Amino acid sequence: MTYLKLPIFSQTGYVVLDSYDQSQDVREWENLVFVDWKSSGETRFAPLASAYGEMECDGFWNHTPAKTDKDGVWVPENVALAPRLTERVQEPGANIGRCRVIELQPNTYADAIYNLHRDDNNRLNPEGTGWIVRAFCNLTDNRDSVMILREDKDDPATETRIALPAGAQVVIDTQRLYHAVWHAGNEPRYCLITSYESGPELDAWLTGLHPVALVPSVPVDPDFAQEAYAGAEARRAARAAAIAAKGADPTFGNGTLSAGMEVLSEA
Repeated sequence: MTYLKLPIFSQTGYVVLDSYDQSQDVREWENLVFVDWKSSGETRFAPLASAYGEMECDGFWNHTPAKTDKDGVWVPENVALAPRLTERVQEPGANIGRCRVIELQPNTYADAIYNLHRDDNNRLNPEGTGWIVRAFCNLTDNRDSVMILREDKDDPATETRIALPAGAQVVIDTQRLYHAVWHAGNEPRYCLITSYESGPELDAWLTGLHPVALVPSVPVDPDFAQEAYAGAEARRAARAAAIAAKGADPTFGNGTLSAGMEVLSEA
């Protein structure tokens, strides 16, 4: 299929934008209504926009009528609690799909490698329209945490690690890149995640924030990394064996299935 894609994503599949001055905003995410929704890691989500304005986080295609990840409907209760976050989401002027704040509990590098996944953003997306990408705006100051991106899930040589201080802004073609967050620390990480439709509005917004399509990867000790890779692979093998023993397809999903989890659809 042919979609409108922004050329800036062609090189690496992501762009890092100017940092947002998070200190100027009140901590609205602390008052939001969160729902249990498992993605990559121990997570909860507070929806600002959902398929039809309900307090839920399911993929838009899992509703009746089904729709693509566009034309999200504001969730009144959380929008009322977070007017500034809602304004920020609308600043690009592009079509908005799912929008929510993620709460991620601390994890390990091995956890993040195990949880690497791609999103299914463009299911039901009509050919000839804009490709869906996702913006990640870090709300809390997680300087020791990183967004992990891989072109090839099983090839560490394709990995980029992007630091996540307060105000970090990264826009990612998450249907192209495998991704997960390694969140070090003792407190939960909070991040605003929004699906946007590619088009002239999003392009203009990105351009105004000086997008960088290739950044140096945050270093990690090679021995430590190899240990993490081995641990993640062992967990994947154990999971595949357990699924195979039940007669299911061990290749289904991303290796991180659990009750209520969104397969191929979140970071």
